[in-house]
Amino acid sequence: MTIYDVPIGALRGGSADLAQYAGRTLLVVNVASRCGLTPQYAGLQKLADDYADRGLVVLGVPCNQFAGQEPGTADEIVEFCEVNYGVTFPLTEKVEVNGPGRHELYARLTATPDAAGEAGDVQWNFEKFLVAPDGSVQRFRPRVAPDAPELVEAVEAAVSSS
Repeated sequence: MTIYDVPIGALRGGSADLAQYAGRTLLVVNVASRCGLTPQYAGLQKLADDYADRGLVVLGVPCNQFAGQEPGTADEIVEFCEVNYGVTFPLTEKVEVNGPGRHELYARLTATPDAAGEAGDVQWNFEKFLVAPDGSVQRFRPRVAPDAPELVEAVEAAVSSS
């Protein structure tokens, strides 16, 4: 079973159907609307726009586990993202990324170590997991901005491998 087989709902209901992204580059990010890092939405949308034709899909995964910074309903989250950041990339249902209620997607992703070799719990909102078309995963901690050279280089390499 791969992450593409993990069931997760779409924010507005129904299935997010991760299988549709198999063979593409997927950037999975736990997002929140009331966080100091929330402006990263703009950079994530720019990545999604800049690399869409090369197979990149940004997948936002709302999570309210960090200081209650994503308390909104599905409609409130969508409206916030669209109005404030022009977000068009897909958003999943709100899930837990840490602890005993950790969603299966994050149970798999958090096994990936970051650049310092540390795996385990998500540290905060906007932690990023780049899944290459071959299924390999790279992890970028929350303070790595969407336009950070190390993330852009990794995206570039992943989309070039597809």
